[in-house]
Amino acid sequence: MSERTHEMNVFLQEIKEKLKDEPKLYSLFETCFTNTLERTIRRYEDGTSFVITGDIPAMWLRDSAAQVRPYLYLAARDSELADMIEGLVKRQFSCILIDPYANAFNEKPDGSCWEKDFEDQDPGVWERKYEIDSLCYPIQLAYFLWKLTGRTAHFDETFRKGVNAILKVFRTEQYHEEKSSYHFTRHSLYSESLSRGGKGALVNDGCGLIWSGFRPSDDACDLGYLIPSNMFASVVLGYLSEIAREVLHDEELAKEAAAFSKEVHDAIEANAVASLQGFGRVYAYETDGFGQCRFMDDANVPSLLAQTYLGYEGDPEVTANTRRFLLSEANPYYYEGTAASGIGSPHTPTSYIWHIALAVQGMTETSKEEKYRILKLMAATDDNKGMMHEGFDKNDPSHYTREWFSWANAMYAEMVLNYLGYGLDV
Repeated sequence: MSERTHEMNVFLQEIKEKLKDEPKLYSLFETCFTNTLERTIRRYEDGTSFVITGDIPAMWLRDSAAQVRPYLYLAARDSELADMIEGLVKRQFSCILIDPYANAFNEKPDGSCWEKDFEDQDPGVWERKYEIDSLCYPIQLAYFLWKLTGRTAHFDETFRKGVNAILKVFRTEQYHEEKSSYHFTRHSLYSESLSRGGKGALVNDGCGLIWSGFRPSDDACDLGYLIPSNMFASVVLGYLSEIAREVLHDEELAKEAAAFSKEVHDAIEANAVASLQGFGRVYAYETDGFGQCRFMDDANVPSLLAQTYLGYEGDPEVTANTRRFLLSEANPYYYEGTAASGIGSPHTPTSYIWHIALAVQGMTETSKEEKYRILKLMAATDDNKGMMHEGFDKNDPSHYTREWFSWANAMYAEMVLNYLGYGLDV
């Protein structure tokens, strides 16, 4: 899908008028907003859509949902965009049925992969890193499409089977030690291998939290219970309950999903809140359920910084304290430099700030002045390339990772829309 629709052109003109005094912000917006449509989306005769992540030819469940998220703002008035998103949801749930533990998939079952990690890896799987968020994003996208357009065709039999597969994985991984056979070892990078022969660090089975092998950065978890991803799971299980009740007319599933959502929420509040000197009670990034915690944040979403962006309602005081910690140098991945300050990731070089994290920071700010400052900062750190990058040096934005990263472009576009007062009212 490479053609801009009439509705998109009208929308772009609308945004251009609103940003008439900010030509750089608009120029960057137009490029970032249309980039995913023009360069990453492939439509098929069966109505499905495949979305590559950018400079890698595979489709990540997480990235693909985030890449098309800005188009949700137009979906109610643009049937072609809505068709494309509907097709992506259908493709995502088909992929989940191939392997619910996989995070990224091939366009064709040709055996392409990042690395051959499993002898029996399905030829349709690009990478088999189990990440909670990979199973959350497709539900979120399906829910938003329904709420914003009224469409329900994507809630088909494949969706039902996919949801059952997701619930089975989540329930199994609440008892990772006892019930899960999942393991992952990659010898080329220590940051992408789980400890204990691929089983991962010992966790407290049955505490209510869901175990995750990997973070949304695709780096291995240190302590097993990744709190931002559990927050996301709690939210989307609530979405699933609403879908089950109002669309699928499955009261049993609705009650199960609602109870599961509350169970995870309660487990987060019971196991992931601890006192941190100088900040009070905060949410941990990871915990093992035994009391050991990791205090940090990573630029990739879901993150602790993205808590309100994801829709997780926690203790307001703990949420505020956590944000204050995350945007300070007490967070080991918060960097202050001469060009910018913001959150980076152990996935990229030290002192590299991510545009995705800046977008999340801006969209979760309450002050329009602060949103504007962050938006200008994002535009000033593109190294005049006209697109966002993955990470860039805090002192020199000409040093960056990933020339073309569609997810980051989508986040800039969404940040602009957020600043201008557009919202996903679901």
